[in-house]
Amino acid sequence: MFNKITIIGCGLIGSSLLRAIDKKKLAKEISIYDKSKENSIFIKNNFSARVFNDISESVKESDLVIISSPLSSYKEILLSIKSNLKKDVILTDTGSAKKEINKIIRNLNLEHVHWISSHPIAGTEFSGPESGFSELFENRWCILSTESQNNTKQINTLKIFWETIGSKVKLMTFEDHDYVLSITSHLPHAVAYSIVRTVINDDDKFKNEIIQYSASGLRDFTRIAASDPIMWRDIFIDNSENILKVLNSFSENLEEIKKAIQSKSGEKLNNIFSSTRKLRKEIIKAGQETDKPNFGRK
Repeated sequence: MFNKITIIGCGLIGSSLLRAIDKKKLAKEISIYDKSKENSIFIKNNFSARVFNDISESVKESDLVIISSPLSSYKEILLSIKSNLKKDVILTDTGSAKKEINKIIRNLNLEHVHWISSHPIAGTEFSGPESGFSELFENRWCILSTESQNNTKQINTLKIFWETIGSKVKLMTFEDHDYVLSITSHLPHAVAYSIVRTVINDDDKFKNEIIQYSASGLRDFTRIAASDPIMWRDIFIDNSENILKVLNSFSENLEEIKKAIQSKSGEKLNNIFSSTRKLRKEIIKAGQETDKPNFGRK
């Protein structure tokens, strides 16, 4: 499908892409750059991809360049590679916030480069190249965003790329992407971090009991809160406007529950809890979850 693909950043997502590209034979050559020596050594020892020490050299003659690094590293990466990007290269990424990154790319005035952002909505709480697996993107959504109206061919090429490794693809504006993800992903992470911090700040007297007798609700929140802290720090900064809006809405809803508890209003609590069940059924119907006990997880 491509003569050469370069992946910049080989953590969970980047290394999973490497595995998927290699498995599906989507490139004659795969180049890798990761600033971590440990990650680079792991890739060298376990894959046939060519690992570069020089980021600018890694992108030469690449038809597709995928940035899979923390959002705060994008500007430095782009400044380092822009002079070596091939004419008509497709430049994409895997980040979870888009609007601010798009501003950076727009200001760089990259000529003859087709910038089409990607966001594969896939991942685990683990990080690093040893955690990747080729099936990570199967039956998961990947959102594509672009401002250009002249790159229909390249959009289709990138769409086929993601579909080939198992993703379902949706086109969305940068603004819509950041708003939707602030609700579906960023808010749950903010809440999870807050809940786990509440637990660990509790009286140490009950620490062992809390861990030993943790119910599935707390266990699921600890899984979310175990996600890569650098990645989520950058997401919360880059998409701060949307995240603050939904956090304000969350605070209002939480205050409503507090007042219902204080007044011991069973009717109010029942109305609140009943109103939320419909969304769960709709998520299951959309194929984003299973209705099996314990979510069908072993």
